[in-house]
Amino acid sequence: MGRAYQNRKESMAKTATQKTRIYSRYGKEIYVCAKSGGVDPDGNLSLRRLIDRAKKDQVPAHVIERAIDKAKGGGGEDYDTARYEGFGPGNCMVIVDCLTDNGKRTFTEVRQAFVKNDAKLGGPGTVAHMFDHQAVFVFAGDNDEEILEILMAADVDVSDVESEDGMISVYAPHTEFFKAKNALTDAMPDVNFEVEEISFVPQTQTDVSGEDVATFDKFIAALEDCDDVQNVYHNANIIE
Repeated sequence: MGRAYQNRKESMAKTATQKTRIYSRYGKEIYVCAKSGGVDPDGNLSLRRLIDRAKKDQVPAHVIERAIDKAKGGGGEDYDTARYEGFGPGNCMVIVDCLTDNGKRTFTEVRQAFVKNDAKLGGPGTVAHMFDHQAVFVFAGDNDEEILEILMAADVDVSDVESEDGMISVYAPHTEFFKAKNALTDAMPDVNFEVEEISFVPQTQTDVSGEDVATFDKFIAALEDCDDVQNVYHNANIIE
């Protein structure tokens, strides 16, 4: 991939309001995951990964427990996934993942975020082919060859391993998430992952500069303000 991983998923948790929004999104995602795949994290690996990520993002335990208890009840809301793709300010590529109980409302809100911020909403597949759905791990280290050997010895289908500025970045197909994580933690019990997630990693980057930077920030903020938006991925390289 030719560069160390930078987290392209927008996540804002600087103020109480933003933290509440993050907790709400995790709660919704955990509920949907537990309802569809089972409430036991040992039997639902996607739920386990989601809970681990929520804890890492300092989501309170009661938020996680409430979402799982809600899923145990079998009732509650029915959410559908929705993915929107297009081009943002500066012609960068954008993927917006949503969970919604009202697709028409979600489409309208996401479309408005695009229309009002010099962005263009496209159809399914418009830009997704330019992203790789990857398991990504980032941790301190400088010997990428050693890490590659560890993963290959564990029969992990590695996409890439990079070393830059004292950090190792590991990429693998998203289906290899737990296999890669277990291989790394078994070999390095004290490893502390700065990033451990499944993400859409862009194959190329698009420079966004000048007046487009402010528009891009407004665009991302507008998407973040939509309650149904779970994650935003992009390939923008901001140049200020």
